Amino acid sequence: MRKPNGFSLLEVLVATLIMGIAITGLIVGLSQSVKNASRLSEYDRAAMLARTKMNDLLLDATLPFQGAVEGTFDPDHGWRAATSPFDAPPQAGPGSMILQQIALEIWWQPESGARRSMQLTGYRQTRIPVPVTQ
Repeated sequence: MRKPNGFSLLEVLVATLIMGIAITGLIVGLSQSVKNASRLSEYDRAAMLARTKMNDLLLDATLPFQGAVEGTFDPDHGWRAATSPFDAPPQAGPGSMILQQIALEIWWQPESGARRSMQLTGYRQTRIPVPVTQ
């Protein structure tokens, strides 16, 4: 009796099925990796914009003593900052140095979904403004 050479049709079909399942899994994993890389690059850009804007706000002498300011970087990225006195001595009056809190929110709109945001808080020394009399 002769020993058969090669593979049977059933063996080839099973091997093809196993390879198809393995390749499908690899493609799905690669797709998820690309989505994650895109999401992380959006987050990194927002973090860089937040650091830059917070530095600008900490150095801005025209920033209101108490209130809010906002703006945009581009149509998909924007910011809003709220300022308020953080720590003032009980007898502090106009012209006294106090600590001012700057609460910054950076928002961005990814192509793939809902609006996202991150918050930063910074502090700076400032003087209590003297009321303007008319």
